[in-house]
Amino acid sequence: MESDKSPIYQTLDLPLLYEKKVHVVVKRLDLMHPGMQGNKYYKLRYNIMEAKKRGHSQLLTFGGTFSNHIHATAMASEKAGIRAIGIIRGEISEPLNPTLADARQQGMHLYPLSRSEYRDKQSDQVLGKLRSVFGDFYLIPEGGTNAFAIQGASEILSDEDASMQVIALPVGTGGTLAGIAGSALPHQRVLGFSALKGDFIRKEVRHLLDSHHISLTIPVEIQTDFHFGGYAKFTPELIDFIKQMQIQANLPLDPVYTGKLFFGLFELIRKNYFPKGSKILALHTGGLQGIRGFNQRFGLDL
Repeated sequence: MESDKSPIYQTLDLPLLYEKKVHVVVKRLDLMHPGMQGNKYYKLRYNIMEAKKRGHSQLLTFGGTFSNHIHATAMASEKAGIRAIGIIRGEISEPLNPTLADARQQGMHLYPLSRSEYRDKQSDQVLGKLRSVFGDFYLIPEGGTNAFAIQGASEILSDEDASMQVIALPVGTGGTLAGIAGSALPHQRVLGFSALKGDFIRKEVRHLLDSHHISLTIPVEIQTDFHFGGYAKFTPELIDFIKQMQIQANLPLDPVYTGKLFFGLFELIRKNYFPKGSKILALHTGGLQGIRGFNQRFGLDL
């Protein structure tokens, strides 16, 4: 499973950055592949390889009705020639939203799971039920975070990024941050912006690092004040910011992950959080496919 392109870098040219003398470069992982946008390519790459290595003819994973992970897994599986099963939280309404329509078009079998069962999706009982329905499968967890995903995420940073001092990225399940934290250079620091409400994400990332034997040799920090109400929640202020970034910087952002990353990053820059001369690499982790469904649900035009 190879990407169509190498990452593209975009240097932001905005008045605030000149005023604060801070240098921000965006690593546009969203432009690497039209379907497997951003970090999803890295998180799925070794999982797909492992599924084929083990001789599986199908894989199964979980997600919500607008899940970037479901969308990317469908694309990656079709390209790799392996059947994909998407277990969807709650009902699947027809006509399908754009995310699920794309997934089905790529050959993914969509299967609804009640919210109560979905909460217990990792239990032997629920997995046993799914195996009785579909037969044997290679399991990828919700969001894709496991050892193979972290291995893939550790390859996001390259030699071209060595001059950067801060690596900023959005945080969901924490898998990408764990991979970045394990591969960043000694002079770098990692700064995550949680898309979820609450401080629990720090404990979850700590557990990921410990369970995958990643010893931190650099500072890793997670900002939890820019969630805008929680996962997939938003405010008019966030929507206005996303629109302005599209106009002023030609940088498309989504309201779930990357919009919150850049809003938080710019707030910190505004408050002189970073010393003058700081070189920040912001990872655009994709998620733009979800904008169609977001607009459809809320009557917006992003």
